Amino acid sequence: MAEAHQAVAFQFTITPEGIDLQLSYQALNQIYLSGVRSWKKRVSRVRNSLIKGVYPASPSSWLFVAIGILATMYMQSDPSMGLITKIQQHLPLRYTTAMSVGQTMVSALVFSTLLWLSLILALRFCLKLLLSYHQWMFEKHGRMSNTTKVWVPLVRLLSSRKPLLYSYQSSLPHLPVPAIQDTVSRYLESVRPLLTDPEFKRMSDLANEFESNLGNRLQRYLKLKALWATNYVSDWWEEYVYLRSRGPIMVNSNYYGMDFLYVTPTSVQAARAGNTITALLLYRRKVNREELKPVRLHTFLRVPGTVIPLCAAQCERMFNTTRTPGVETDVLQHWLDSRLLSPREIEDQIQRILDDASPPLPGEEKLGALTAGDRIPWAQMRKQYFSSGVNKRSLDIIERAAFFVTLDDEEQGMRGDDPEGNLDRYAKSLLHGKCYDRWFDKSFSVVIYKNGKSGLNAEHSWADAPTVAHLWEYTLATDAFQLGYTEDGHCKGDVEPSLPQPQRLVWNIPAEAQVSSSLAVAQALADDVDCHVFPFREFGKGRIKKCRVSPDAFIQISLQLAYYRDRGGFCLTYEASMTRLFREGRTETVRSCSNESCAFITALESGETEEECRRLFQLASERHQNLYRMAMTGAGIDRHLFCLYVVSKYLGVESPFLKEVLSEPWRLSTSQTPVQQMNLFDLKNHPDFISLGGGFGPVADDGYGVSYIIVGEDMVNFHVSSKYSCSQTVSNVSVSWSSETSHTVVGNHIYTRQYSQAF
Repeated sequence: MAEAHQAVAFQFTITPEGIDLQLSYQALNQIYLSGVRSWKKRVSRVRNSLIKGVYPASPSSWLFVAIGILATMYMQSDPSMGLITKIQQHLPLRYTTAMSVGQTMVSALVFSTLLWLSLILALRFCLKLLLSYHQWMFEKHGRMSNTTKVWVPLVRLLSSRKPLLYSYQSSLPHLPVPAIQDTVSRYLESVRPLLTDPEFKRMSDLANEFESNLGNRLQRYLKLKALWATNYVSDWWEEYVYLRSRGPIMVNSNYYGMDFLYVTPTSVQAARAGNTITALLLYRRKVNREELKPVRLHTFLRVPGTVIPLCAAQCERMFNTTRTPGVETDVLQHWLDSRLLSPREIEDQIQRILDDASPPLPGEEKLGALTAGDRIPWAQMRKQYFSSGVNKRSLDIIERAAFFVTLDDEEQGMRGDDPEGNLDRYAKSLLHGKCYDRWFDKSFSVVIYKNGKSGLNAEHSWADAPTVAHLWEYTLATDAFQLGYTEDGHCKGDVEPSLPQPQRLVWNIPAEAQVSSSLAVAQALADDVDCHVFPFREFGKGRIKKCRVSPDAFIQISLQLAYYRDRGGFCLTYEASMTRLFREGRTETVRSCSNESCAFITALESGETEEECRRLFQLASERHQNLYRMAMTGAGIDRHLFCLYVVSKYLGVESPFLKEVLSEPWRLSTSQTPVQQMNLFDLKNHPDFISLGGGFGPVADDGYGVSYIIVGEDMVNFHVSSKYSCSQTVSNVSVSWSSETSHTVVGNHIYTRQYSQAF
């Protein structure tokens, strides 16, 4: 085979005349280029380690310190107050005047270096103190406290240098452990509107008993962990919420992201795959070289022009990462990266795969179902059938790959005579597919459909949705606006003629491997999921902001109203909030169902006056914003209670209060997908390039999963999921109008027009 010959750098034969040496210059050139790339990576990593290691200072600042020290010594002054002399005494004895001068110079440089390192530590400590200040988030627009006025220029000064991706990591504060009395008090306040008076009295008694007895003991252990660990929540959250779950991760844990709503850049499946894969690998290169700008939180109108860095730790395991199954717990494994081809060459390779009509090997076609079913059978089969031989080699290739690509034989998107129904089927396809044509264990799987539509399915344990959304935004924008396509829809560029054929993986799957049992479990789960996706175009954040109301608060209160009208009552509501203001932060829960939101909805439904409803709505939105800010700044409820529960399990003690809290169902689970890189999309000149966002499955069997993305000024995209097996939940209901209350019902979401116009 041609590729086999190209892999040989030289050949030699022994003849009577001597040794006949034949060199392959092409192969040697590739060896040389490979070595150059390897050394460039090493040099780049060393350089990046130095730059981020001295941040917020710069490596060149050492020169200024050294010159300053030497200048003062030249002026017969000792800035070290005798330390340079002490250092000089520990250097080798001087024999000549020249050596004495040299020792003085060396001593001065050693002192300069020590002084420089001390200044770096001081600057880093100051930056950490500044980033620990979060009161600015609670201040009203235009009302800045004196403390914040001092804080703003200091933050700008210490973060003015252009940072690398991980430059801020060592300066981010650690997540604080809230006082146990504060957490218990906030918990009781959050469940008050959901409980009757006797139920609330009973829960209050349990909470008070826990706080005064077992709670303090558990809290001491938790504070000890917070002193030792970087983040007292994240490792336990990853292990016990994700990796120790023994049920299927498909639908229950993994989530999806969609393509553009109105536009498909090309209808050529292989070409779309070529550009998408290239864009993803370009992003990986930015991550590896730390060229990606760290995500920073803009402080908006409160502190104009000031940005606060967010933790970037989740980016580390984005690529070449797989969740491998175990009997008791899964493990996240991460490998080093590999090279990439050009978009046109990738398209050519993908097309060769699509043109290959050879049948699958026995057991190969539905092998991916192992990753979609229960974890214990998958772990047992992995150990039995994939621990050696060709199966292990083929599985290693999948698990070590940067990501997984599915070339789907279906067409998806908002198209045809039933665009709404097709959009729903598009969501279900990305969420679970055929249950065997995705590799759900990979950090993320990219799906390229027959008509060129794309999407992804992401595993949840290694990172949260905003990290994946950032990657997907970059991918869509790079694919459409930078890489582009030819007039006939193919990738730009040429194909190397000697490019070898793609190599098919080899499997030897025995009939008794029981892949069908995992597929049956996954198929039953997939068939039960009801998905509905719809773009809401009546208005968006533009009109909401004119009312001086937070768009997120407006939507969350609308969801509360929708659920109340759907089920006739209120429920425990989960809204995901990030804690990435802290090092290795993941998420916290915003309990959106509050006393204030319930009071507004009750008043609205009982026919209170417009003025009273407006007042109550304003209180509810302000309360929601405050809850969100508290969650972001480490004063949430649920992660603290979760960690206390983990400590109680380690100690072997039972807490009726914690057991009841951790078993409460989240019948309304919600999440906003943030748009983080609007600079990549020019919606004025390209208004059709609108992202659909993504969604996830319902958390409770009798509840809803609701994801939404606020796009531009005039649109909100919603993803609603529930289960067919529950007769009380329906993801898609018809659109209806009511002239009396003047509200729109779309899906299960109600937007009250009169309040949008009145505020």
